[in-house]
Amino acid sequence: MYSSKPAFIYGFHAIDKAAALKILNQEDNFIASDNKYDWLGKGVYFWENSLSRAEKYAEIDKEREGSKIITPFVLGAVIDLGNCLDLLDHDHLKFVRYAYKDLKSDFDKEGWELPENLPSESGDFDFKKRELDCAVIRHAHKLACDKDKPFDTVRAAFFEGDSLYPGAGFQEKNHIQIAVLDANCIKGVFLPRENDSSQ
Repeated sequence: MYSSKPAFIYGFHAIDKAAALKILNQEDNFIASDNKYDWLGKGVYFWENSLSRAEKYAEIDKEREGSKIITPFVLGAVIDLGNCLDLLDHDHLKFVRYAYKDLKSDFDKEGWELPENLPSESGDFDFKKRELDCAVIRHAHKLACDKDKPFDTVRAAFFEGDSLYPGAGFQEKNHIQIAVLDANCIKGVFLPRENDSSQ
């Protein structure tokens, strides 16, 4: 009943500059990521309200083998979360736990091993392979679709990186990520701008 989010959010998408300009000029669209290790399942990924984190990711991704980023760039988007599978919401966390149990039951019946979350070959947290999480989120989507209540977006917090200071409970790469399943939730695209310090 309360899964619809009433506000729009700003999302930032790391991308190659040439691809970004095509999207901005309505010559192309975002391409949903659909890897078996994607943290939040299939979707177009955005950093919520964090331009600098998206910029940093674009720079790091450029160096990754197989990257499509030649010139690191970031596009901003205004996103309506719609019917959001929000992993910061207690009821949705319970639903995802149920989805895990249901998926495990299916795998057990078939005699299959569940996928695992694995570190990346480089050891970089940004490229950690979350195959178990991806499978569970995809199964949660299936369960929601079976009830004719498909999710439009997924939202989750990730706590990563070194401590900000000795004994800290905060880490340097903490962020909120959005995966957009329904492209109609992307209401507009823009070129992000830095604060004007002359004001």
